[in-house]
Amino acid sequence: MQSPKIILVTGASGFVAAHVIEAFISAGYHVRGTVRSEATAERVKRTFPQYAQQLSFAIVPDIVEGGAFDEAVKGVDGIMHTACPGGGAAENNERDIVQPAINGTINILESAHRHAPQVKRIVITSSFASMIDMSKGAWPSHIYSEEDWNPMTYEEAVGKDTSSLQAYLAAKKVAERAAWDFVKDQNTTFDLVTLLPPMIYGPNINATHVSQLNLTSADAYRLMSPDSKPSDPIPENGFWSWVDVRDVAQAHLRAYEVPEAGGERIFVCAGNYSYQQIADILRDKVPEVKDHVPLGSPASGFGGVELYIPDAGKSRRILGLRYRGLEESVVDMAYGLLELEEQI
Repeated sequence: MQSPKIILVTGASGFVAAHVIEAFISAGYHVRGTVRSEATAERVKRTFPQYAQQLSFAIVPDIVEGGAFDEAVKGVDGIMHTACPGGGAAENNERDIVQPAINGTINILESAHRHAPQVKRIVITSSFASMIDMSKGAWPSHIYSEEDWNPMTYEEAVGKDTSSLQAYLAAKKVAERAAWDFVKDQNTTFDLVTLLPPMIYGPNINATHVSQLNLTSADAYRLMSPDSKPSDPIPENGFWSWVDVRDVAQAHLRAYEVPEAGGERIFVCAGNYSYQQIADILRDKVPEVKDHVPLGSPASGFGGVELYIPDAGKSRRILGLRYRGLEESVVDMAYGLLELEEQI
């Protein structure tokens, strides 16, 4: 009997990574996750007590150090690179955001190239950030697709007048470009797939308390937390496109399994949304929180803003994805967050 294939998932303690791990193990694979410490490994194990036999770990304290993944890649059949440092406020954009994003990505490719000749495909979790042109705002009628690249350059990303958010968005683009260049220049034995999700919502399966939420879960939780109230203003959208985390996980699984995905850049997106729509769903479908969800202007949709159009057709054609709707995603997320509120 053939042994199950082993998939390396970097950044195994992350919000997206947890669902990617579940998707692969459910499909019959074994998963080796990279984490920074034994303590983090134990925390991830507690998320998946039912998968103890299918889940192992490699300790990688710092993904930006040269050779960081050399041991982790040995013996694996495929790699899902979900880890990405940075994202919050930074003192130095180049040192704290841009270089770590690039180095972490190149390091996993370098380690696979040198030490894992058996690996035939690497899937990188890139981002809509790598596509978006923030200078265009809502860019009415523009159709965003895999042909779009964030126009910010490395020099702009590390400029002293660039915000940490802009630097992070640009870093995702620069890191993705570096990955494509590496595969081309090094003539690797593996091919590459990059997945580009926008705002990722849906159930959080690895947080142990609402104080420990990832950025997008916290982003939605503020609309339903006990501290919110009907008179609070509805947040303004900085980004208008979204996807459910479970669909992102399936995209990783299929990006690994579907031969035609090799060498492709794939936008993974369910459509556009607004915080007003999330608030409306919470108030209408989650009675436990309806009394303190901000009211805003119910049923006003995008508030009259004309938006760009996300084209995720390639993900449907190549990966066969079928996307969950916003209501299902928000309701499932909300009930998961309510459970976390009860944790001590």
